[in-house]
Amino acid sequence: MSGIYLHIPFCKQACYYCDFHFSTSVKKKGELVNMLCKELELRKDEIPGNEVETIYFGGGTPSLLNAGELKQIFDTIYSNFQVTDDAEITLEANPDDLSREKLELLKASKINRLSIGVQSFFEEDLKLMNRAHNASEALESIQMAKEYFDNISIDLIFGIPNMSEQRWKRNIEIALKLGLPHFSCYALTVEPNTALKKFIDKGIIKPVDDDLAKAHFEILIQTLKEAGFVHYEFSNFGKPGYFSQNNTAYWTGKPYLGIGPSAHSYDGETRKWNINNNTLYIRSLQQGAIPSEEEKLSVKDKYNEYVMTRLRTMWGVSPEEVGERFGTVFQEYLLEQAKEHLKDGLLNNENGRLHVSEKGKFLSDGIAADLFFVE
Repeated sequence: MSGIYLHIPFCKQACYYCDFHFSTSVKKKGELVNMLCKELELRKDEIPGNEVETIYFGGGTPSLLNAGELKQIFDTIYSNFQVTDDAEITLEANPDDLSREKLELLKASKINRLSIGVQSFFEEDLKLMNRAHNASEALESIQMAKEYFDNISIDLIFGIPNMSEQRWKRNIEIALKLGLPHFSCYALTVEPNTALKKFIDKGIIKPVDDDLAKAHFEILIQTLKEAGFVHYEFSNFGKPGYFSQNNTAYWTGKPYLGIGPSAHSYDGETRKWNINNNTLYIRSLQQGAIPSEEEKLSVKDKYNEYVMTRLRTMWGVSPEEVGERFGTVFQEYLLEQAKEHLKDGLLNNENGRLHVSEKGKFLSDGIAADLFFVE
């Protein structure tokens, strides 16, 4: 089965670290929703078997959608696709959008999972990142959301300049006391062409400290493990039964349909991506054309993606599966490239699968790169 990802490219204001595609003007929101629905209709045959088991509203800020816009999108999906009865349907939300009225609206829709972009429970961190909410809104929104939803995840960011180890520990403690079943936690990264990059270059904000981020990450892993969470993917921690099905589908190579400006799609053989311009996206679809590019994946591309995604997960990389899917040349290459990392204790071989060790977890991207097939 497959998933649908919908990119809602609108935000109240720009976070300093964000390099995703979005607009702070919502003038074209209604028009763009119309075109999202048109794209869904045009691409309904791209889903194998037409069956959908996850729907994910990302962005941007999907919690800016109103009741009518949500209904329009769901009506389109359910009239064009076979959505499973137990489908996971997630909406990303910002704390400042989650009033009681908004939560009642979301509960009345088909949404059954919320992903709340908290990032930090401390005012100084939120101001440094230019988040639209404050610390009290972060707490209040989660406490209210628990009255309406059981399946709630929050995002937290570590490695923020001036964030001490003690403050990061306190962030985790606050999150755990809220009794949530899932956390997505990310190191603050400095992307080109972001306000954060400019402020660091000008000396307005301190540079990101990789050693501090590593220390934060180690604290996170240990604390959540003690609290009964499973570290099932590099950035994701869930209680049993609460792993994100959407995230898991990405990391295990399931096909998905990406709808909206800048959204990416994958069918196992090809990757597609839509234009990251709202006006051109709307104009193209008004003329019945899908404004996208695509890349046909080679066997080498598929192998490298398999290694990159699986190594980030608790399921690891299976040399046997590599041999079956990509051939013995790739299997032998993988085992040869893995030898040094196994010797250094950065990889473990458990039950015939390669896993990143606790020692190697913060280095997983570099380890994966070493296992990539390079001609």
